[in-house]
Amino acid sequence: MNEALTLISFGDAGWGDEIAQGVFITITLALATLPFGLCLGFFLALAKKADDPSMRMAANIYTTIFRGLPELLTLFLVYYGVQIGIQQLVKFAGFDLYIEVNSFVAGMVALALVFSSYASEAFLSAFRGIPQGQYEGGYALGLSRGRTMWLIVLPQLIRLALPALGNLWLILLKETALVSVIGLADLVRQAGIAARVTKEPFLFFGIACLIYLLLAMISSFGLVRVERWSKRGEAAR
Repeated sequence: MNEALTLISFGDAGWGDEIAQGVFITITLALATLPFGLCLGFFLALAKKADDPSMRMAANIYTTIFRGLPELLTLFLVYYGVQIGIQQLVKFAGFDLYIEVNSFVAGMVALALVFSSYASEAFLSAFRGIPQGQYEGGYALGLSRGRTMWLIVLPQLIRLALPALGNLWLILLKETALVSVIGLADLVRQAGIAARVTKEPFLFFGIACLIYLLLAMISSFGLVRVERWSKRGEAAR
């Protein structure tokens, strides 16, 4: 017991600092990915309900690709594919440079691509739950399409899509573990390094499991509070 406490302690004697750094990277990556994925998913949903058939087709092809590919494969394609593409452009421009893609940015982009493909379906389902009369009421009041979307549709859209988006956030939080394979020092990678060095895999991977469960519990509690806040108008009626 004392040996285990020493191994997970902070300072030179333990791995507490590295684990804490990994937790910080994991949370930061998830929070950085979320707004990017939400915005992209929202615009994909708009494209899917657009009158232009080409926009609908492009959005459907996008979601089919990134919902069909394994997340790990998407991560590899972004991390290595973008790097190869940049190197080819640099070589074509006549420069002899080696440019390495940042693993944090690659992880954020890859996770956002996958997240947005699922979020678009959540937003699209929410759009279908808003009656056409809500749009017509905004236009009748003299509001433009943009202001009708911002003032009338968007608040309802968030409320309707929130349960599905909450589940997607929990999935995103777990999928951040994939970035450990491209060298990002997240929680899983730091736990793996500590496990190999100390020969205590059960201890450190068990700690990683507990931390992920704790983050999921905190997120679930926060999502419940946000959902209650979004329905405060219904409760008043």
